[in-house]
Amino acid sequence: MGEKLFAVPWEALTLDTDNKRFTLNVTKDRLESAPGFDKDNWPNMSNQTWAKGIHTYYGTTQSEVATG
Repeated sequence: MGEKLFAVPWEALTLDTDNKRFTLNVTKDRLESAPGFDKDNWPNMSNQTWAKGIHTYYGTTQSEVATG
């Protein structure tokens, strides 16, 4: 969508092996209002609050990452 970039959880994508692509099943309006960023101002993707917001928006569950 123009210059806007989107972080989309892998769980929100569907693999189409016949056409060798991933698809995202959201309307254009939903994508246009999705949280995004520009190429010069990337979010801190390790921020758990930010990640939770992205998963909430797309209706996916955030995977637990093992630490230690």
